[in-house]
Amino acid sequence: MREWGGAAQADMFVFGGKFPAHHAAWVNGGMSHARDYDDSHDAAILHAGVTAVPAAIAAGQLRGTLSGADLIAAVAAGLEVTCRLGVAIKVDIIESGFIYTSLLGYFGATAAAGRALGLTADEMLNAFGIVYSSVAGNHQVTRDASLMKRLQPGLAAQAAVVAVQLAKRGIRGAQGVFEGADGFFRVYLHGRADVDLVRKDLGQRFELMNLSYKPYPCCRDTHTAVDAVLQLRAQAPRPASDIESIRVGVTAPGYQMVCVPEQVRLAPRTIVEAQFSIPYTVAASWIDGGLFMRHFSDEGLQRADILDLALRVQPYVDAEIDREWSRFVPPARVTVGSATARQSRRELIMQRPSEKHDDGGGVRGQDDGCATFAAKPLPADTAARLIATRRQARFACRYCRAPAHHDIGISHD
Repeated sequence: MREWGGAAQADMFVFGGKFPAHHAAWVNGGMSHARDYDDSHDAAILHAGVTAVPAAIAAGQLRGTLSGADLIAAVAAGLEVTCRLGVAIKVDIIESGFIYTSLLGYFGATAAAGRALGLTADEMLNAFGIVYSSVAGNHQVTRDASLMKRLQPGLAAQAAVVAVQLAKRGIRGAQGVFEGADGFFRVYLHGRADVDLVRKDLGQRFELMNLSYKPYPCCRDTHTAVDAVLQLRAQAPRPASDIESIRVGVTAPGYQMVCVPEQVRLAPRTIVEAQFSIPYTVAASWIDGGLFMRHFSDEGLQRADILDLALRVQPYVDAEIDREWSRFVPPARVTVGSATARQSRRELIMQRPSEKHDDGGGVRGQDDGCATFAAKPLPADTAARLIATRRQARFACRYCRAPAHHDIGISHD
């Protein structure tokens, strides 16, 4: 970014400096997705914020003046577009070969950036048509543990900020973006989308409200297995040396996502490989009683006790679960086999993964972990101050119901 230089339009997160808005959106989107700790929509199977938020901020800075209310509206528009498209798709990620975070994020980021830049309805349509020429996002990056897994959402945010600027200058984009003869639904999804669901109750029911925070910094498809293992561990704690096997039944798409290639998932060498490994995440959870940021670090990947137990984790496709849940974040059937316990096997079916929501005090585990592993050293009280600020902002009223919100720069505008 610094080598490229260019017009000083928008800020780079964390490291500072102003850069062309579309470049800032790209690198900020990549950073936002770097730890796989972002929001998640379980029915859409995607993360919506990593494309919408960086695009909205960059476009808002490009505009020069943007109120807090308009920024929130821009982000909401982007999240809603991405989530509605996601729940309407009827083909799973493995079959399509696309990652929907990126693929649909091009449209969500365009909605966010267009709203922030103040596009008219005609300009917004053109912006969607322009960004359609850039839409991409493949699942191969996950299979190969490529860092492009992180950067793909940034590319969506970047293309969106370019698209809205071109539309603002009168460039005409494709018009039948979604339902045209060669529109997105046919070309990318072969018609396997519920178009009516995209529009149903638009403006009245908000799909973005079904987003939640991840409780663990890894692929969402591992979370039900982790939850089940933690419950079984709490019921009958055993040392790892006493565990003969941990069998984990998931859907066929889930198996493809986080269980193969087998040699990679059993002994991950990189952080991305570990984040997409049921054997690793299950083993770490059983040994440490939780799954934390430290497990996805260079030091964590060297732990012999976790890697040894991971070799005894046996994922498989559970026919019953696959039949009922193949399109969604899957349940997990976990069976722990013990060498010495009186009840040698314990089984638990976890129907859906746990979620975390911000109750006004923040999501403390995420805040602490992110502060500890930040790319730049942060003061020890960073997480506590962030939570306090968020609590004040959450209860800031429109007309001074909570005057403390003025102390953190939130105005009536």
